[in-house]
Amino acid sequence: MENESSLVLEAEEDYIVRPTIFPRAGYGVLAFLMFINALFSIFNNFLVIAVTLKNPQLRNPINIFILNLSFSDLMMSICGTTIVIATNYHGYFFLGRRFCIFQGFAVNYFGIVSLWSLTILAYERYNVVCQPLGTLQMSTQRGYQLLGFIWVFCLFWAVVPLFGWSSYGPEGVQTSCSIGWEERSWNNYSYLIVYFLSCFFIPVLIIGFSYGNVIRSLHGLNKKIEQLGGKSNPEEEFQAVIMVLVMVVAFLICWLPYTIFALTVVFHPALNISPLAATIPTYLSKTSPVYNPIIYIFLNKQFRECAVEFITCGQVVITSAEEDISTSAVPNEGIAACKINQVTPV
Repeated sequence: MENESSLVLEAEEDYIVRPTIFPRAGYGVLAFLMFINALFSIFNNFLVIAVTLKNPQLRNPINIFILNLSFSDLMMSICGTTIVIATNYHGYFFLGRRFCIFQGFAVNYFGIVSLWSLTILAYERYNVVCQPLGTLQMSTQRGYQLLGFIWVFCLFWAVVPLFGWSSYGPEGVQTSCSIGWEERSWNNYSYLIVYFLSCFFIPVLIIGFSYGNVIRSLHGLNKKIEQLGGKSNPEEEFQAVIMVLVMVVAFLICWLPYTIFALTVVFHPALNISPLAATIPTYLSKTSPVYNPIIYIFLNKQFRECAVEFITCGQVVITSAEEDISTSAVPNEGIAACKINQVTPV
């Protein structure tokens, strides 16, 4: 028993007492950047959740994925970014091994829940815009079924490292914890390969396919309007292209560097990656909770109007043409009026 206790204490010591491998000022900069990150991500996602719950017209079967995205991003910020502020301030992960595993698990779980929420959201937008019966196919029941799939599927990939397939541990400059992708072992390599196939490459293919077809459908619609003698709207098509490009580029900026570094370890295990270089993709992935609400929510006119009323406690009320948030990849859709001042709070 004494030997087991000493081993546990030594393991804890490995996480608590670590030499500073990065300039002390550098840790201060990281702490400040993570503070700004946490401030905006928590505020943005809390606002999305509060405004969506308050305004019934923002709730529809597809929008539950946006609500789910905001919730998982909020939890990722609370369980991940806020902890990293404190650990960077101290210059090492001072909270111990168990808390390190918890943070790694939470960031991994909520991160891939957000990623798959974006994926399903893209596919359902494709159904709504490109399929004749897409709107009818998407019911509230189906939406909740897909949400259940997301949370259970992602839970599997977050839990298996706890049972020995890969592991959770410190990464980069040792102030945050995640999947032990720096570990050189075939057990870890096999997990990383299957993990990134399921939680990066397949989502990228689905998102690319979905938004590619949305753009193609809009282009075809404009062509048909011209053939029938009507006036097409190239500006709307251009706006849709820009919107989709922003979505895809932001997604890749967040997750592609992390994927490249992790798979580099798999295919070039002898390569020495500096702690600072290993930290960059980790912190890029933590920025997604900041810009996801901006891209997927705040760029929508109807939501902006509801958010303004919420923030100003009803002192500022804007009424304009409604834009369906569920198809906001195609600008200016919808013709009903959004009368925010007549909304009954939930």
